[in-house]
Amino acid sequence: MGWFSAPGYWLSRLVFERALAVLYFMAFLSARNQFRVLIGERGLLPVARLVAAVPFRRSPSIFHWRYSDRDFAAVAWIGMVASAAILFGLVDRAPLWGAMLVWALMWVLYLSIVNVGQLWYSFGWESLLLETGFLAVFLGPSRSAPPTVVLWLLRWLLFRLEFGAGLIKIRADPCWRDLSCLYYHHETQPLPNPLSWYFHHLPKPLHKLEAVANHLAQLLVPFTLFTPQPVAGVGAAVIIVTQSWLMLSGNFSWLNAITITLAISALGDSALRHLPHPAPPHHLAGPGIGYEVAVLCLLALVAVLSWWPARNLVSRRQIMNFSFNRWHLVNTYGAFGSITRARHEIVLEGTGDEELTDATVWREYEFKGKPGDPMRRPPQVAPYHLRLDWLMWFAALSPSYAESWFIAFVGKLLDNDRATLKLLRHNPFPHLPPTFVRARLYRYQFTDPREHRRTGAWWTRSLIGDFLPPVTSRSRAAPAGGRGSVLAG
Repeated sequence: MGWFSAPGYWLSRLVFERALAVLYFMAFLSARNQFRVLIGERGLLPVARLVAAVPFRRSPSIFHWRYSDRDFAAVAWIGMVASAAILFGLVDRAPLWGAMLVWALMWVLYLSIVNVGQLWYSFGWESLLLETGFLAVFLGPSRSAPPTVVLWLLRWLLFRLEFGAGLIKIRADPCWRDLSCLYYHHETQPLPNPLSWYFHHLPKPLHKLEAVANHLAQLLVPFTLFTPQPVAGVGAAVIIVTQSWLMLSGNFSWLNAITITLAISALGDSALRHLPHPAPPHHLAGPGIGYEVAVLCLLALVAVLSWWPARNLVSRRQIMNFSFNRWHLVNTYGAFGSITRARHEIVLEGTGDEELTDATVWREYEFKGKPGDPMRRPPQVAPYHLRLDWLMWFAALSPSYAESWFIAFVGKLLDNDRATLKLLRHNPFPHLPPTFVRARLYRYQFTDPREHRRTGAWWTRSLIGDFLPPVTSRSRAAPAGGRGSVLAG
């Protein structure tokens, strides 16, 4: 790499930008499809309530000036159009300042969504997309040479992402140290995918090998990113392979995909030359003085903000997935520092009976991603993010995650709210709303191969108890839970 321009990374930059545009598109699409129920005007955690209570300086967002569901939909659509324009190369035809403006627009729009998204947007990959997207503003279009400084900052981000995730595992849960975490993880992860059942039933020595490979990929390989090629490219390739393995084994939104995208930026063009791609321009435009100043200012900003995540990495009290500033720049990351040993699921049921008796027939609601019907194979949904399904997994871990929204959600089911039901896979009451809805807590386990062959079921489940006892439209405003209710404590 030259001191400023790195022409040997032209194709790496091109693939990185196209992949990031796809992830931006998925993020805006996910927001567009789910916001009305989650944070809309009549949502479970309305934006209007948040911006009335929290000042702009604590949650920078354009929605502090104005919010309506129509405005939010427009923001999501603009984000999708902008990301599609990058994906199809239209932005590469723009001047440098125009390309930077499009990337900056997407960052501002998604920042505005995340900062009013509350619990639904509290995941590490939201900050990761914003930090990556902010750096992408300064990468430039395809007719210019990639700036060396920004490529190094992308490697610094990838290093913090991987090394932080490796450290939190070693520090937080002894099963990562004795290599037994993968005995449980494939079964208890938030949203298993179609292959998770098979991964769970791998022999235990292979599960230990998975854990060893994870430690190597996250604790040793990240240091190779700061070495010359081809070593840095080999390290990036190892990260790509391990993240692809994780993508095969579960649904983790766009976390693995964006990690792979970051690693692509470190490969170098020689590693990607066999991919079909347009020919680079005969002459790559050099940086103007204004562009150089902007990139150097970016370097200074990241250097200053790196103090807090760097200190967190060496701290014995390391935290993960935390933003030290409201702009989600230079964050700390990590995933699955602690592994759940048993899988609990909340199953929602309704009935049309006017009075509850021992003969009452309860019918189950089915979610799009999370386990429900034991006969249903876990679906593939990533890199799309099913926010309600993820929060249902957290609610089953601890009712505290559900206190602010769960009763309101049940109320939507009692009303047969059309927008809410669109977030579900199956509504057992397509014509008339239920008179009662309840939530029950189950222990879920993957079937063993013999039982799966015999019954076709992917799961077995056993009842633990009520999460929320039966409620009606008349009683849902009462305090959550009741005697024997997990939600009540």
